[in-house]
Amino acid sequence: MKQHLIALDLDGTLLTDKKEISPASKQMIQLAIEQGHIVVIATGRPHRASIDYYSELDLTTPMINFNGALVHHPKNPNWTVSHVPLPKDTAHDIVNTCYDLNVRNILAEVQDQVFLDQYDEDILNIFRATLPKHMKGKEPFHIGSLLQELKSDPTSLLIHPSKENIHMLRDHLNDHHAEMIEHRKWGAPWDIIEIVKKGINKAVGLKRVSEYYSIPKERIIAFGDEDNDLEMLDYAGMGIAMGNAIDSLKSVAKETTLSNEEDGIAVFLEDFLHVKTNA
Repeated sequence: MKQHLIALDLDGTLLTDKKEISPASKQMIQLAIEQGHIVVIATGRPHRASIDYYSELDLTTPMINFNGALVHHPKNPNWTVSHVPLPKDTAHDIVNTCYDLNVRNILAEVQDQVFLDQYDEDILNIFRATLPKHMKGKEPFHIGSLLQELKSDPTSLLIHPSKENIHMLRDHLNDHHAEMIEHRKWGAPWDIIEIVKKGINKAVGLKRVSEYYSIPKERIIAFGDEDNDLEMLDYAGMGIAMGNAIDSLKSVAKETTLSNEEDGIAVFLEDFLHVKTNA
């Protein structure tokens, strides 16, 4: 079989609901790599919240973070990093709008640095839980008004609005910032609006990686479950929606596999690559 590029979303896709990689999925991915296929992580998560999974899978490939706003190679410092942040002035305009709408909180990320507008122990604990082993005790958090603290172009903005203001906020973003930003709503249970620069999505990052390996679209397999996977699954020759995916993703996918709790990735790849796991 010709070499394929296999792109894996993390949450709700590769990871179980306990945020773990199942033995069957891990073994199947390792078998795919042994067959000569290229496996990459393509996630909305930052590097710091992805690198332990990358290491667990023994990957030696580039990684797509922040839904394509950051494409880098954790094991090759000579690989040209692609970092496409949001302009700081646009971010500040959005922050002012958030203040007017009395959102619960706003968070900006500049690659692995986290800027939190208002102190919130629950939010900090969520981010602490995703810190890699080498960053434990070296928390990358900065607390205070983003208008004062955010001095660099952010890789992404995360907004936690009140439920009653979600539609108002997204309408405002569409009306006033559509030419500059992309925005998504996180899946349940989080009412989080994530913002990156216009034109940035996982497909952009996947295209960069596929060109690096000279793998054509028809030999790209991509797995996902949420709306930040739409462009990637549409771009890939074989876009695969998880059984737990949202309906709009299933409608653009070429196929639907089992859920993240049912080893959907392993089940699909076992059939597609004609190999069997022992898990």
